[in-house]
Amino acid sequence: MPVDASGLHLPEEPGVYLFKNSDGRVLYVGKATVLKERVRSYFAKNPDRAMIPRLVSEADIVDCMVTPNPREALTLERELIRSHKPKFNSLMTDDKSYPFIALTSEDAPRILYTRHPPTDATLWGPFPDAGAAKRMIQLLRRQFGVRDCPTLLPQGCLSMHIGLCAAPCITMDGYEQRVEAVKQVMSGKADDFLSALQEDMDVASEQLEYEVAAQRRDLIAAVQRTLSQQVVSSRFYQDVDAIGFASRGDIGAVVFLHAKNGVVTGQTHYPLLHRGDIAESVSLLITEHYQSRRPPRTILTPTPINEHLGEWLKEIREGAIEIKTPLRGELATLRGLADQNAEMQAQRAFDKRSSGNLEQKSAIECSNYLQMESLDTVVCFDMAQLQGEEKVGACITLRNGRPDKKSYRTYKVKQDVFDDLRMMREVVDRWLKKQDEWPDLLLLDGGETHLSTILGLLEENGLHDRIQLAALAKKEETLFRPNRDPLILDRRGRILVFARDEAHRFVNAFHRKRRGRSALHDPLEEIEGLGAKKLQALLRHFGGRKGIGEASIKELQQVPGIGYSLASRIHDYLHN
Repeated sequence: MPVDASGLHLPEEPGVYLFKNSDGRVLYVGKATVLKERVRSYFAKNPDRAMIPRLVSEADIVDCMVTPNPREALTLERELIRSHKPKFNSLMTDDKSYPFIALTSEDAPRILYTRHPPTDATLWGPFPDAGAAKRMIQLLRRQFGVRDCPTLLPQGCLSMHIGLCAAPCITMDGYEQRVEAVKQVMSGKADDFLSALQEDMDVASEQLEYEVAAQRRDLIAAVQRTLSQQVVSSRFYQDVDAIGFASRGDIGAVVFLHAKNGVVTGQTHYPLLHRGDIAESVSLLITEHYQSRRPPRTILTPTPINEHLGEWLKEIREGAIEIKTPLRGELATLRGLADQNAEMQAQRAFDKRSSGNLEQKSAIECSNYLQMESLDTVVCFDMAQLQGEEKVGACITLRNGRPDKKSYRTYKVKQDVFDDLRMMREVVDRWLKKQDEWPDLLLLDGGETHLSTILGLLEENGLHDRIQLAALAKKEETLFRPNRDPLILDRRGRILVFARDEAHRFVNAFHRKRRGRSALHDPLEEIEGLGAKKLQALLRHFGGRKGIGEASIKELQQVPGIGYSLASRIHDYLHN
């Protein structure tokens, strides 16, 4: 039965209201400065939004929650929308999966890519582009050497040796400043930090402490490189975020263009389900975007926003803030550019939903099946050998469910080993030392013994908590993972079966190629000092293998490049 306005008894206080049906399902969540007046407006004869008559007709109950002030209502509204996903609210698509960059509060802080950040960590995000978040962490680690390992190893780890970590496990000298550099860069407050570093460098140089001065110089260069991306410039773009909006039906996109010190430095975009109210969609994304970011001095919006949202932004910024909807001038041009980018993102999302990406869907389906955050990048290893000869290994890479042929690698086993486990250990170890970014899953063609062998290798290098590892056995397509029960894959795990089969195909093709080369190998090349050129000279001089076999040592010496010693070895090899 539709809700009756005359039966509502709501307080004249700030808070959040919820329209529900008879089953208790939340249909809509809204916030209000005065609950009684705001909810009464939904029953006016001329509602200001097209969805209101449908909402009122489907709702049976109007519930409310009082808050101390309107700003608290804003925060509560966002959390209730995330929790209930009401059908009449604009919704972020996949809103729970957006990752954060976190800096822990440990004595030697570590940087994390996480969807479940620690409560006491410093956060930046959320990042709707998971790949961008991972690339940012790699950039920060490469530039500043902040660790990401879960434990401090007294001997250091692989990241230290490949230049991705400043090794605070060995020495904390200068590590605090590296961490502070990351905080300043990620918070957009690098100018003061650069000035302080410059002063430290000058003082150290005057005091002839050249190593300290060099450290400060390198840190300054790293900060400047991190901030060096510049796209569009204008003297008006001093500390501005321009927000753009576009939609295709119920598919919407909100874009934040970031500008500072006269240049546009990048953008962040969010896909969402749009319910027809632009102000509501934009407000939803503003609260999401700035909950763990410091807002800029000026925010340009496509439509005026609620004044309480402005007050909330001032609290987050801890300072004055301007919220404008410009109609002309340089700022309007920047706002229009944000709309253009939003148009592009909305069209992409619409096309993607229309056509579909089966490979990406398979990757998402499998990550949900395995309860993993993502399977955007999968690397799979397999080995091949024949009677102890031509021992080779290979790995293939899937990105977003598709083969990335440029990342395929082949290996010839160097050690004199003949079992599959030690061969795979050598190959994976060589692969690890070439990486500066880890995949979402490292997959092995094998069973529990392969899993335990490579897990031991990862533990030795301090990587067991950073690389997800699994082994896929052909028998019943059984997946083995550390500290998990074996899992027989069903249709949802088909992307892992494809990765294993592709690695098997690739390594066998490489093995056949190596065997083909061996078949062309002449046994005479085993003689010390007899290479391909001297062998060709012998064949030309004697007209073939039979002539070489019948030649004496003296006759062999008549061939250019063949001395007595080599001639003797050739003669002995052929006649013994």
